[in-house]
Amino acid sequence: MSCEIISVEEMRAIDEGSAAAGVSTRVLMENAGRAVAEAIVQRFAQQPTAVLCGPGNNGGDGWVAARALRDMGWPVWVETLVPRDALKGDALDAANAWRGETFDLGKNGHRAELYIDALFGAGLSRPLDGEVARLATVLPAERVVAVDVPSGINGDDGNPLGSVCFEAALTVTFVRKKPAHVLMPGRAWCGEVVVADIRAPESVVAAQKVTLFENDPALWRAPWPDADTHKHERGHVMVASGAHTRTGAARLSARSALRAGAGLVTVISPSDALAENAAQLTAIMLREANGEIDFAEAARTAQAMVIGPAFGTSDAHYKLLLAVLDAKPRCPLVLDADAITLLAPLTHGLDARDVMTPHVGEFRRAFPGIWGSAANPIDAARAAAAYARCVVLLKGPSTVIASPDGRAIVNTTGTPFLATAGSGDVLAGLIAGLIAQGTASFEAAATAAWVHGRAGEVFGPGLTADDLPDILPLIFNMLAPAHLKRKPVG
Repeated sequence: MSCEIISVEEMRAIDEGSAAAGVSTRVLMENAGRAVAEAIVQRFAQQPTAVLCGPGNNGGDGWVAARALRDMGWPVWVETLVPRDALKGDALDAANAWRGETFDLGKNGHRAELYIDALFGAGLSRPLDGEVARLATVLPAERVVAVDVPSGINGDDGNPLGSVCFEAALTVTFVRKKPAHVLMPGRAWCGEVVVADIRAPESVVAAQKVTLFENDPALWRAPWPDADTHKHERGHVMVASGAHTRTGAARLSARSALRAGAGLVTVISPSDALAENAAQLTAIMLREANGEIDFAEAARTAQAMVIGPAFGTSDAHYKLLLAVLDAKPRCPLVLDADAITLLAPLTHGLDARDVMTPHVGEFRRAFPGIWGSAANPIDAARAAAAYARCVVLLKGPSTVIASPDGRAIVNTTGTPFLATAGSGDVLAGLIAGLIAQGTASFEAAATAAWVHGRAGEVFGPGLTADDLPDILPLIFNMLAPAHLKRKPVG
């Protein structure tokens, strides 16, 4: 299945392009409605079902779904928001083909156990009101199937258009997912999302030149060593430590870089933190670094460098960061936490190989002119990446990875249990560990976000950042080619 994500406008263009290519919108509607019915019978026992139909093509899909369910023996009826003779075009044709019971919305003599929300879908631009708003409030999600997007949710950003919206256990959409299916809170309100093939020509879809994707291993390849690979060929990661009492974040980054496969990892540490770091490092090396020359040398000799986790935000730390940024030639940098704070507001571009990993608060400080004007996290991350001229990984419930060239990936792995101190430090180290092995920065950030999220899912409740590096081998083992997978013991 394709990982592409399309906007509401791109879906409209696909409908129009399909018609021009010989696949009429009426055929697409017929295919869509039947796909909804098929998804329902595969997941639900036969039960009294009300299909709630709106005034447009989303409603037309609902009329077709009702007919398909009735043909399969389901007890089903339609509740329509507008009189049938007020419909137009394909929706009118679909409604005229329905021969079952029809009621005004909310005015029927039956009790439904399942409701199909075919009221508005992704194209709605105003809040729900009247009987529709009442139903959105009272119907429990586990008894709702949404057509395209639960009504009341903006298809392009996943936010509610007003104070209420439908929530669904299952959402059936068509051709490709939309942003509302992958961005929070819409993602949570969609329930399970099924993408149905309604026979829109692939050439028409390709003509949209989609540059937005849902994160998936199909988009990248984790770096795997060959049989004769030497540790020095797997890259060297440098991680900048904070001062005494602020060293734990750097060690978390270093451990995850090593787990990601980097051949060598070194924590560069100020003198007052050497003993503290040395007491807790074994496979990870330690190097004293106190001045700008030491930091610049680290940036020149490594294959990737993490700077920022609990690093410090004084003028002295700013000079050290500038020494790293100005080193020539230098390695790609993963700029996190305090490094982002030191650069905020960002006034100049970075290296295209660099990765910035801000959470929302850091993003607002680094890019104050972008956050307020962006329509959604995707647009915000894209604008920031173009401005900073580097990869930007915007962390949050809707994590977005954006490249300066306009490509963007939305990550949907993860769990709320990742909202714990140090989790982002682990992510930064993961990215650096992958870059050090030769993975391009955009793909490294996407890989790391997916792996990091899956690690959180696997561990579940009780997760701390200390747990994450030790879960990473399990996740990488899931991705590994067969000849490199961990062999069972015994």
